[in-house]
Amino acid sequence: MQHIRNIAIIAHVDHGKTTLVDCLLKQSGTFRANQAIATEERIMDSMDLEREKGITIRAKNAAFKYGNYH
Repeated sequence: MQHIRNIAIIAHVDHGKTTLVDCLLKQSGTFRANQAIATEERIMDSMDLEREKGITIRAKNAAFKYGNYH
């Protein structure tokens, strides 16, 4: 439990929250290079409407490993 860290990303509309999360997931090695999802844009936007409009509608959570932390 001592190695768990929680963060929240809060910013105004269209200020790069989704892009930041996508980059964090990619850089942390959450996805292997050969996984198709690693090359997609907006990994966290899973709803059809989100992908169609290019916006995030629902809040989501994610976990990734960084050093000894997960």
